Amino acid sequence: MSFLKLENIKKKFGDATVIKGVSLSAEKGEFVVFVGPSGCGKSTLLRMIAGLEDVSEGRLDIDGRDVTYEEPAKREVSMVFQSYALYPHMTVFENMAFGLRMAKIPEAEIKQRVGEAARILQIDVLLDRKPRALSGGQRQRVAIGRSIVRHPKIFLFDEPLSNLDAELRAQMRVEIARLHRNLGATMVYVTHDQIEAMTLADRIVVLRAGLVEQIGSPTELYDRPANIFVAGFIGSPKMNFVSATVLGIEGGAIRIGHPSFVGGSLSASPRIGGPLPKAGDKIIVGLRPEHLTLRSDRPVLTLTLDLMENLGGSTQVYARSGADSVTLLTPGRPAMQPGDSFGAGIDPDHIYLFNEDGAAL
Repeated sequence: MSFLKLENIKKKFGDATVIKGVSLSAEKGEFVVFVGPSGCGKSTLLRMIAGLEDVSEGRLDIDGRDVTYEEPAKREVSMVFQSYALYPHMTVFENMAFGLRMAKIPEAEIKQRVGEAARILQIDVLLDRKPRALSGGQRQRVAIGRSIVRHPKIFLFDEPLSNLDAELRAQMRVEIARLHRNLGATMVYVTHDQIEAMTLADRIVVLRAGLVEQIGSPTELYDRPANIFVAGFIGSPKMNFVSATVLGIEGGAIRIGHPSFVGGSLSASPRIGGPLPKAGDKIIVGLRPEHLTLRSDRPVLTLTLDLMENLGGSTQVYARSGADSVTLLTPGRPAMQPGDSFGAGIDPDHIYLFNEDGAAL
């Protein structure tokens, strides 16, 4: 039995339906991440799990119990928000202990729980400080500690790293991953940052406009995206898309034509079973920037350089393929100038194909 289960969950605000029938599950101890663009419904879905938003339709179970209309305090979940929401007049200890005192937990147990959580998060030396004397990362640790002390069945994180700078975000990602490993708790995490999703998740739920586009492990979503939306969202830099035409089918491989392809065409095999397109059909070719290489011996694509960004050990190359923009991520610092033509190669196993409607082939 799934530890967390959502069955055809819908959420309406007046006449507008923002969650349009979401079904998913999470096992005990699993780390599930909701990703998607702003407005896709990921935070609303998380708030419904917490009980902070009512469920319009559907059923929500936690640990085998129907909690669809249960009060938030009775769900045994704990939520970490984007804002730290700490009481400024209270010390770290008092902030972490506040919820337990409201629940009338004995003082000796409160001290034990707060001390244990503080040691896990390495903030035990900060217990006497007030929030104004803490850095952003320390405040976020206190907010997480406030959740840990409650011993919830499920931890809910709503974009907890959004207010931190890039270096601190990377550090806190490691801390949250370590926390999950040490606690073995079920965690549901909302982010718009696909790097956070790829590095933290056991499984990722990709949402768009209130619907689930695909659910899978980070590797599954990266290697076998179900459609163009998932392919473009998972991976950084995002996947390139080149519009082309099917020339024919040769031994199960699709022969694709485009003026920028060396020789006018290339062949690639579908990754997903199903009907193959016919000659003359429009098709979209997906090429990940990290899979494209600068090479003159066996190029498959002729490009024109727009500009380059020096990233130190690597270079991000922006180029054009006819009317399409193409990005490459290459090691080193190529000696090229804007306007130069160059060849790019790619392993046929790293070519993605999508039909005109955006579904993966």
